Amino acid sequence: MALEDSAIRLLVGALEEPALIVEGLTISFANAGAKALLGGSIEGRDVRLAIRHPDALEHILTGNPGEVEVTGIGEVGRPWRVIVRDLGQGASFIRMIDRASAVSAETMRVDFVANASHELRTPLSTVIGYAETLTDDPELTPDVRDKFARTIRDEAVRMLRIIEDLMGLSRIQADRFVEPADAVDLEGVVSSAIANASHLGPNGKCEFDVEMPADLPPVKGDDGQLSQLFDNLLSNAARYGCNDSSSTIEVKARVDRGFAIVTVTDHGPGIAREHVPRLTERFYRVDEARSRGSGGTGLGLAIVKHIVERHRGLLEIRSEVGAGTTVSVRLPLFS
Repeated sequence: MALEDSAIRLLVGALEEPALIVEGLTISFANAGAKALLGGSIEGRDVRLAIRHPDALEHILTGNPGEVEVTGIGEVGRPWRVIVRDLGQGASFIRMIDRASAVSAETMRVDFVANASHELRTPLSTVIGYAETLTDDPELTPDVRDKFARTIRDEAVRMLRIIEDLMGLSRIQADRFVEPADAVDLEGVVSSAIANASHLGPNGKCEFDVEMPADLPPVKGDDGQLSQLFDNLLSNAARYGCNDSSSTIEVKARVDRGFAIVTVTDHGPGIAREHVPRLTERFYRVDEARSRGSGGTGLGLAIVKHIVERHRGLLEIRSEVGAGTTVSVRLPLFS
């Protein structure tokens, strides 16, 4: 079959995944998926300029049939299976299958098991210890029994929160290559998060000083994930930034060059400089006892980071010991 035959182009063009026909070093045909991935004007160009991955190019340029798993074509970190088939007459058919979902699912499974087994060990040991004591010692006073029962309940609730946060984080990471595209009312999301966090201060009350333009445009995103993002940010600010000397959290929003920027500032104890770069790591805690005492799971800022990344935004954390902490989130506007 001649390469000029329109049937070949129709078949390649009908594929959903990126696909190319390469003659020699030149891309003679690219379907819609390939143009979306590599650029709309790649037809007629040197394949070495369109696909700049040495492992993929090694298979493509030899023209030998084969498959190779590569990472980074079109987007940093995105995994692909590149399939090369010889069409004869010096031409090759190149098909690229997106492996992001499969790899994310496997990573999610491995990470969930590893993190859950590590982080649940301590509360589970506490539950087992107290339960065994209640079972084996009939002489315990009612007050002691009540104390043990409350501890078992609290540790069970803590384990449930850890599991829920781990599952939520895994879902966010699984979708990290899928850019959200809905119009989200940012003012509504932030206001709801403020209402949810207002009772979390040490005295059951936390004040919020809000500066938000009335005409704040919608952002491009996922409503549920953005609600989760600001719930985590504002609950953190309320738990750690509301104290006897200052119980006011400042929340400001503005628009700047196609982005909405929301800044949350507390006037709490602040965080030492060496800890700031690690705050978005899973289970990283500046003060282990204080974090557990406040009900934190150690996953809040990790969730925030991954949601911001999925939304193609930017997260910035600044803190000074004795002065407080400021967290800024930059999100693209809906257009």
